[in-house]
Amino acid sequence: MALDRQLRWRCRRGTREMDLVLGRFLAAAGDALDEDTRQGLERLLDQSDRDILDWIARRSAPPDAALAALVDRIRSASSAPGRERLSRDS
Repeated sequence: MALDRQLRWRCRRGTREMDLVLGRFLAAAGDALDEDTRQGLERLLDQSDRDILDWIARRSAPPDAALAALVDRIRSASSAPGRERLSRDS
């Protein structure tokens, strides 16, 4: 299912770290997100940036298995070979 403009816009969070992480995930996924992943992403985007970044950085765990699986996919896309590592100093 093609990503609509609203979902892409919601992935622009206003911090460099979140824009990089979510942007890399969308680039890796292209427009081919299945409905479950799309719904999970919508749910993830309802959370605060701080919580999402803490989950991605493994400082805390998502509240349920579905979000944890999605965070793992996002983390994998963000840490793919050839990607600069995100750090708190960036």
